[in-house]
Amino acid sequence: MGTTVDAWPAAVGPEIARSAWPARFTRDGTLVVHTRDSIWAFELTQRAAEIRERLDVKALKFVPGPLPESSPDEVSTAATAPAVASPEQRRQAEEWASEIAPGDLRQIVTNAIEKALARDPNDRSF
Repeated sequence: MGTTVDAWPAAVGPEIARSAWPARFTRDGTLVVHTRDSIWAFELTQRAAEIRERLDVKALKFVPGPLPESSPDEVSTAATAPAVASPEQRRQAEEWASEIAPGDLRQIVTNAIEKALARDPNDRSF
């Protein structure tokens, strides 16, 4: 199994490796691969012959299941470090939220606007 796990990222590429990972071999030699969801399982089943050939395994079965956690070097900095609003962005957030009555709700909305303004425009994570 170790060799298969080591070969997996190169055989399938980084995008697939983030959404599918070898889990175990069955008694008949089929490699069971856990996928992020049933859509990934379906898509990869369509490519099973190509992947099987690259890994040199008897057969593949793709099923939704748990994936390993990402290693720290794979996690983007944007996901781990919160964006900090500039003074101008803070001023803009306060201005936009100014029509909300003073209190907790206004502060919550102001904070949300600040974070949205500070976020990298290319960051598509939610």
